[in-house]
Amino acid sequence: MADRKYFGTDGIRGRVGEWPVSADFMLRLGAAAGRVLAAQGRDGVTVVIGKDTRISGYMFEAALEAGLVAAGADVRLLGPMPTPAVAYLTRSLRADAGIVISASHNPHHDNGIKFFSAQGEKLGDALEAAIEAELDKPFATVGSASLGKASRVTDAMARYAEFCKSTVPDDFVLSGMRVVLDCAHGATYQVAPRVFSELGAVVECIGNAPDGLNINDGVGSTHPAALMARVRETGADLGIAFDGDGDRVLMVDGQGQLVDGDGLIWLLARDWHASGRLRGPVVGTLMTNYAMERSLGEQGIGFLRARVGDRYVHQALVEHDGVLGGEASGHILCLDRASTGDAIVSALQVIEVLRRRGKSLQQALAGYQPLPQQTVNVRVAPGVKPLDSAAVQAARAEAEAALAGRGRLVLRPSGTEPVVRVTVEADDDGLMRQVLERLAEVVRAAT
Repeated sequence: MADRKYFGTDGIRGRVGEWPVSADFMLRLGAAAGRVLAAQGRDGVTVVIGKDTRISGYMFEAALEAGLVAAGADVRLLGPMPTPAVAYLTRSLRADAGIVISASHNPHHDNGIKFFSAQGEKLGDALEAAIEAELDKPFATVGSASLGKASRVTDAMARYAEFCKSTVPDDFVLSGMRVVLDCAHGATYQVAPRVFSELGAVVECIGNAPDGLNINDGVGSTHPAALMARVRETGADLGIAFDGDGDRVLMVDGQGQLVDGDGLIWLLARDWHASGRLRGPVVGTLMTNYAMERSLGEQGIGFLRARVGDRYVHQALVEHDGVLGGEASGHILCLDRASTGDAIVSALQVIEVLRRRGKSLQQALAGYQPLPQQTVNVRVAPGVKPLDSAAVQAARAEAEAALAGRGRLVLRPSGTEPVVRVTVEADDDGLMRQVLERLAEVVRAAT
């Protein structure tokens, strides 16, 4: 991705109003994407557009629509929908591509663009490169008779809700289960309560009143404390936290304890292995807790690490014919049920295991003991590369020596934010914190 001007590990993302996250760029991006898709030899290109609840989504939706129509593509507008819903509806509506307007777990002042292929998967590197190349060409509009048209898909939510329910057995019901959903004031705020209520759960929601500015603000998978407190207060059986665009999920057990993506993947992997559903290795990332890798290995379950980012997890799963993988942050891919990470679908897969086995989340995770791990995000100025610093490299070598045989560390620039992520994991909490604080201090000084 190093040679890309605009696309990062998760599409295009940045602060609203700053290039390239601006209305004029989105107009050009829509036109470029329309021309590239038309060049694939397709007759009558159709693109679906969905968005999360950020106020800037209105502006970018209109700009992308205009650019695509100018290039001769038809546009189908979904309105506020989770990212995985756009992936599903791209396939379901037989569109040539899907576009999501979202900055995922970031605050409202950020926004971004993700593309999906006709198969509902992240757009391949070759097509992203072709769109970037097309952006360098002058803006052009096809003849009036060849302009595209735009229409709104009025049953998008109903279609997606039915898809989510289809990923669990027909006799799967949640009668008697009390669930608190935290929708992060984001894209799941309507559809998630609908899905869980229709399956029979008693549903309470927090983070379900978006105003365009409060997405991910103190709620959602990046701020789970509110959900943890609410589960304790209400005595609910389970809490489920989504992020702003609905592709990440974390859970809270009946005692109010948080379970991250690693724990949920561990639970699914063991059950699917026992039932014969698991195929290929489980795929994690450089950030996956070593305890999961070790425990799965003891059960005879293969495990691979990919680069950080769900697109790389997906690539590794496809390459190795796997069906289960993801990240501690809550990106969980169940590729035998959905083409991309889907928070609602993944939550349903976990609950299906719990109901079938007659266990609570706490009971099902009794054998999982993650090693103490913590990440510090160090903000960096544009163009600054602290990881190239001699001081940071020396501190890294010192930290690795201290962790030898007892833990590991990961230093990496984020693909979605101007930060360097410093992660340390160790078999002793005190050692982990000591090494983390020292390493983060050196990285901070190099910025």
